[in-house]
Amino acid sequence: MNCGLLRRNALLWMLLLTLLHVSPAVFAHGGVAFSDDQCVIRIDYLTAHFTVYQPQTRGSKEYCEDLPDVTETIFVMEYLHDFLRQMPVDFRIIKDTEGFGQFAKWEDIKTIADINASTVFYQPPQVLVDGSLTANYSFEEKGTYIGIVTAEHPADDRVYHAVFYFQTGGPNYGSLPLFLALLLVLQLGYWLSTGGWAKFNKTKAQSKNQILPE
Repeated sequence: MNCGLLRRNALLWMLLLTLLHVSPAVFAHGGVAFSDDQCVIRIDYLTAHFTVYQPQTRGSKEYCEDLPDVTETIFVMEYLHDFLRQMPVDFRIIKDTEGFGQFAKWEDIKTIADINASTVFYQPPQVLVDGSLTANYSFEEKGTYIGIVTAEHPADDRVYHAVFYFQTGGPNYGSLPLFLALLLVLQLGYWLSTGGWAKFNKTKAQSKNQILPE
């Protein structure tokens, strides 16, 4: 095996291992990420543990964002900042009709002319001194959605938001598509760097010459 091939294989393995180790934190959507093997939602600088359940079809299995089934779904936020216990906090789910996707942010949500028309679930603001917000919604159709959490400062006009995209009723491939795309680019780069394009053109020219009439 030549040195170039060894280097390429080593790079591929390094890339794979890196993606496997960092993908949960890097590729989580919007305001939701993994920390210490737990799902955490960030409402500006405030944080809460975030867990989703689909008890009718998946029992007690926990999800962070993307959901496998179109069914009853329970969203649970357990506040990690005591300050959140003093704030009215609401929770909204909208269809991603604008196609904002996994990089949706509050600035995008503000551009929606009629957010109520896109809303499939809304839980009004509540002050929860026990530090745990629970929302129950039964999805009716497969699709892509955006969750929005809003917390209002108890003493002034400051408002904090968390926005996260998720998919319901379909497969969640995580970082696999990105890894495959990077793998393809890496393979293509290696092929070009080792004269693959020149060899291809040479072979093509030779084949063409062979079939020309004498």
